[in-house]
Formats: sequence, structure tokens, C-alpha cells
Amino acid sequence: MQFQTLYRSGWRFFGLSAALLSSVFNLVDPPSLAAQSTKTATPIKHVIVIIGENRTFDHVFATYKPKAGETVDNLLSREIINADGTPGPNYSFSAQYTAVDSTTVGAGKFSISPPDKTLYANLPPVAAGGPSSALQLAPSIAVAKALEPGFLPNNYYKFLTTGATGIPSGRVDTRIPNVNNLNDGVFQLTPGVKYDDYASSPVHRFYQMWQQFDCNVKYSTEGNPSGCLADLFPWVEVSVGAGTNGNPQPAGFNNLSTREGGTSMEFYNMQKGDAPYLKFLANNYTISDNFHQAVMGGTGANHIMFGFADDIWYSDGKGNAAIPPANQIENPDPQPGTNNWYTQDGYSGGTYSDCADATQPESDRGRGLPAILDASYQAELRSGTLLHPEQLQSWIQRRWFVRRALVSIHHSPNIGSPHRRRADGEKCFVQILR
Repeated sequence: MQFQTLYRSGWRFFGLSAALLSSVFNLVDPPSLAAQSTKTATPIKHVIVIIGENRTFDHVFATYKPKAGETVDNLLSREIINADGTPGPNYSFSAQYTAVDSTTVGAGKFSISPPDKTLYANLPPVAAGGPSSALQLAPSIAVAKALEPGFLPNNYYKFLTTGATGIPSGRVDTRIPNVNNLNDGVFQLTPGVKYDDYASSPVHRFYQMWQQFDCNVKYSTEGNPSGCLADLFPWVEVSVGAGTNGNPQPAGFNNLSTREGGTSMEFYNMQKGDAPYLKFLANNYTISDNFHQAVMGGTGANHIMFGFADDIWYSDGKGNAAIPPANQIENPDPQPGTNNWYTQDGYSGGTYSDCADATQPESDRGRGLPAILDASYQAELRSGTLLHPEQLQSWIQRRWFVRRALVSIHHSPNIGSPHRRRADGEKCFVQILR
């Protein structure tokens, strides 16, 4: 993960992340020393949570090797890649597909598992992202310290003064070798893009992430009970990206129009010196390779879950549930004549989904969350041929199978995305996306 991505995104917009990360760099302060004598039920004295931004576990820890006697579930341990970043024996496990989700395919509605898929011959080229010119960065370490006062060790401020891409945002990122002829799976981002350089950010929003995981009962096996293949990441990036904001699809739409391309398939290589500080933390503290976030979605949703362990419903400001403005209600159905260009979604568009009515397929108040599930999944669940999420959770606990199976738990109306009525019977719209 880039220092700029990890720190600027986490601190400038969310004070909570700043406080948490600040704690990491100030582990030995007077209150902490005093707490060492506090009697606790376990040897654990402190829990410090680092909330990263915009990268997955395998983006950063793809080649991480744990200490002797410990294990990790990553691209290297699964032999998807070798320690030098080249394709491994199981590279095909990372293969990605294009798909079709339009008003003329299937039910003509949003699908978490589009029916028409084709294996990529080559991934879409990666689009450059972040500041393109040094003029957009802090001009000196003194200015960097003024922008981020007190949060970083002194030798880290230099990273806020470097890393400009030299490429206009949204153009093909020619720093990446062979960028126009990438394989159909994961690829190493460095050294073409240096570890402290800016790079584009992969999409991380609720409906987009469900599509990227491609979950379908037809794919469910004992080894993968979730039925999630995680094989549509670049397709979602290039077909809708971070959202439409209710706008029509731009003329001349192509694989670079969303300014992402195949960026979701990148990884850094710790065996080559990338992410040294995060590697230090992994070696000396606890990391989780099985749990990555509380809810499908991005920054806001997961900070909300971290603070409240639940969604936040839309209010009139006086404690009463209310209906959001029409342009703030999600509708991920594809616009007519497009492939997966959502009707309403985006950081300036749809943000809320109706959580109150578990039977509501669609109305002028938006779509209920149950309506995003494929008819095939719902039918199999009703027929009893697919484990109910609560049963699946028990199965997971018994077999210690966590990584992919946990994804399915979010399908439940009562787990992950609660469908509930307030005590007064009013509808609630839940913010789940940002």
C-alpha cells in the first residue's frame, strides 16, 4: 500500500483513522506505560487497530512469509504466484472474466453473478491515478509537516513530497511493463511503479464488490461453500467503476473511461522490499488474513461499522427515519443500452438502500437489499438445497474454513446487511456505500 494512499486518505477525511494510526507511532507514551501494570484476563494489554485504505490483503501481503510455525493465506501460499512475483503453478486461480449485465440479458436487472461470462485474453490496461505532477505534492518536508502535523515519524514526511505519476489521470499507466498485454490474472505493480509512487485506486463500493465476487449457488462446492469465484474484478472496474451519479454513459465509452482499468489485480512484493513497515507490523504483531472488512463497500461504510457495528439509517435530523432525496437512493440496474452502467450510484449519487421491507423488489423508494440477490440463490435457499447463512456460519466454525465462506454470510437478511423496521414502523434507508 502506498504511504500516500494509506495516510492521506485515512487521515485527511477521517479523524478516527488519524487517531488510530497516531497510536501506532506512539506506542510507548505515559498512559501506555501506566497500563502495563493493569491486570487483564489475557496477556493482551492494548488493541490498536490500523484501518488501511483502498487496497486488499493480497495487494499488500501477496508474498508475505510468516515466521516459522505460523501460516498465512495469500497468493504465495496458494502458489498463485512465486516469491519473485512471476506466475505460479496455480496462477489460473486468479483468472478474470468479462461479463454482460444489461436490460436484455437474464432478468434485465442487477445481478451479483451475471450469466454471460468470457475469459479475458488480456486484462484491461491499468489507468494512472493520483497526482501527475510534483506541483500537486507538498513542495517541501516543512509543508508536509504542516499538512499532517504530529502524525508521522520524521523520516516518513519525505513520502508526501514524492510519487507523482508523470501521466495524466485516466491515461494508460505506461510505468507498468507490458501494460497493454497483461495476463488474465494478478500481476506485480513494482518496480515499474515504485512503492512510494501514486497509483490508481480500485473501486470499493457495495454493489460493485458483490458483482466482483461473482457469488452463485451453482458454483458452490464443499471446498468453496460460498459459491463466490472472485473473478469479475476488472470487468466491474471498467463497466461502472466508482459509479454513475445518475448520469448517462459517456459517448465513446471504453476500458479507460472509468479511470481504473485492471488496477484491482495489482500486488506489491514484500519479498522484493515493498511495504517494509507493514511487514514489520505483521512480523511483530497480529494480522488477519481471513477478515478484511465488516461490510462490502468503502471507507464510510466500514468506518461506520467499526464505530457502531451496524448501518446508519437516514434521518430528518430530529431522530425520525426519513426518505432520502431521489438521487441519493441506490439503483444498480443497468441503464438501457449499456453493459452494467448503473442507473443511480456514485459518490455524488446513490448512497442509501431501503432496508425496511424484505419483500420489496422495487418501488419509487428504491430497491430493497434482498432484491440484489439472484433469483437462483433465493430459490435454492428456499428449497433447502443451499445452507442457510446461519447454518453456513456454524459449518465454517466447525471446519475452520473462513476466507471465502464468510462472504456468503452477508447474503442473510439478518447478518451483515440487516433488514429491520424501527420500533415505530417507519421505513429506514441504510447508508452502505461510501
